[in-house]
Parts: sequence; C-alpha cells; structure tokens
Amino acid sequence: MERATSEAKLFERYQRSGKALVLSIIEMYVQGVSTRNVTKIAEELCGHSVSKSQVSRLASELDQEMLSFKNRPLGRYPYLVIDARYEKYEQKRGVVSKGILIVAGINEEGDREILLVDIANTESETSWSEVFRTLIERGLTGVEFVVSDDHVGLTKAIERYFTGAIWQRCQCHFMKNVLDKVAKADKKDVKAEMRAIFDSPNYGRAKELLTITVDRYPAISSILEDAQEDILACFSLPESHRKRMRTTNMLERFNQEIKRRTKVVRIFPNEEAALRLITALAAEQTEEWISGKKYLDMSARVEVSVQAAKPEPALVSI
Repeated sequence: MERATSEAKLFERYQRSGKALVLSIIEMYVQGVSTRNVTKIAEELCGHSVSKSQVSRLASELDQEMLSFKNRPLGRYPYLVIDARYEKYEQKRGVVSKGILIVAGINEEGDREILLVDIANTESETSWSEVFRTLIERGLTGVEFVVSDDHVGLTKAIERYFTGAIWQRCQCHFMKNVLDKVAKADKKDVKAEMRAIFDSPNYGRAKELLTITVDRYPAISSILEDAQEDILACFSLPESHRKRMRTTNMLERFNQEIKRRTKVVRIFPNEEAALRLITALAAEQTEEWISGKKYLDMSARVEVSVQAAKPEPALVSI
C-alpha cells in the first residue's frame, strides 16, 4: 500500500504529457542510459529511488489511457493536414533517429483533432500507407482535401488511400525550396512575388502572377511550372478556408510543443517512451482544440458546393 501511495504521489501534480515526460527520464535513470544529469533530475522528480517494476506499473497505467485515445473511432473529416518530424532514442545498436508521423483532421463541424501519431524508420510509402490504413480501419471517411509536403512516399500513399481527394502541396515548404534555388540578390523579390501569388483573390489571378514570375526568373521556371497545380489547389476551397488550409502550419504549435518537451529528454530510452509522450501531447492538444473556438466555418464549404451545382441560365432566343 505504501509503495502504491508513493507512486501515486509521484504523478499527482502532472498532466498526462508531464507523466510521460517524467517516465522517460526515470526510465533512462533505471536503465542506466548515459545522459547528462539524468540521475540528478530523476531523483529530484521522485524524491526516492525507483525500481524497474515501479516504472513498468506506472507506464502500463498511462499506456492504457493513451491506447483509448489512439484507438478511438473516427468519422467524416473533409480536411487532413499531414506532417512529420524526427526524434532520437536509444537502441541496442546505439542512438537512432526515427520519424514521428502526424495526421490532423478537420471534421464537418469545423473542429480540428490529432487523429494519429506514429513512429517509423522512414517516411516511406509503406510507413504512410500503414498510417492511412489504420485511420480507415478506425472509421475515417469523407476526405476531400489533404495538405502536406511533397515527400514522394507520402504523396504516393495519399494518392492510393484518398483517391479523388485534392492534394495541396504546403506553400511554406514550397517557398523554402524555391528560395534555395535563386540568387541571394533575388530572394527578397522572389519571396514577395510568391506571396502575391499565394494571396491572390482567385485562381485565375494566381496563374497570371505565376506566369510572370516564371518568365522573370529562369532559374525557378521549371519548378514553378511543374508544381503550379499542386501549390494552387487551395483555390478550390471557400475563400475563408484557403489561408488555413494552404500550409501545414496548423501543426506548427503542436510540433513546437513536442520539441520543447523532447528537448528535456534529449534521447529517449526506447521507442515506446517517445510514442507515449507524443501521444499524450496529441491527446491534450486535441482536447484544447475541441474545447476552443471552431477552426473553420464549414457552412462556407456547403455554400460553395451549392453554387457549383447551380445550372447556367439558359439563353433565350429573340
């Protein structure tokens, strides 16, 4: 009873993500991972020595809570935002870096959620296919629009699992790619022209400005021409949705929070610890989003569909 009480006290002041972070540090301490100041931090957090069995019990309790979030049933999410980042953790062969794959969705009520986080060796088509297959098995339907970067494995998996959905290449990622290919003296002007293209009032004007930029800067003409349909796909959406759905920036704050927490750990003791912490953060972020203001007014999407379905007025002969 005394042991159970001390374990409960260890966690009582932490949210789920805090518990996961504490567990990561304690696991490193218990497993003898050579990370600077781990022993000191673990002792300050616990106030007493911790055994492997205690860590195992605490992890099991938190994992059950995270499992409910990871396996919750889904429904219709017209919009998806997809991103990835990399974290380090310990393996028998040494420290390795693996991808954290993240999928967020906006439902028909305009609420956003983190639908799934997972860990994979690479951003391959196989890895992303497994992610999308899991989401569909949980009930994900109704996907109409997907925004991501242009990683080849990811785009192939999107095309395979979300046939018919419009794909938007993240304009922020694309801007960086373009600026890497222009002379330093031209970067400021090219950036301004790209901003004007992205902020155009309609697709036609965006195409006009893009054509001007293509003619003006031969060094980036091919990349602009090849990507024009993908970077301007957001113009198929209601105007009020475009700015928020033309990049993966919706996940920026979430990624910053992951970085802030994982920086404390530096190197995770194992893959499970990394996934536990990031899943806990995802659950907390989702709760914050759902309890807050609607991200998008989805009635605008319905109005656009109705307008598109209206027949052209018939010509009357005189």
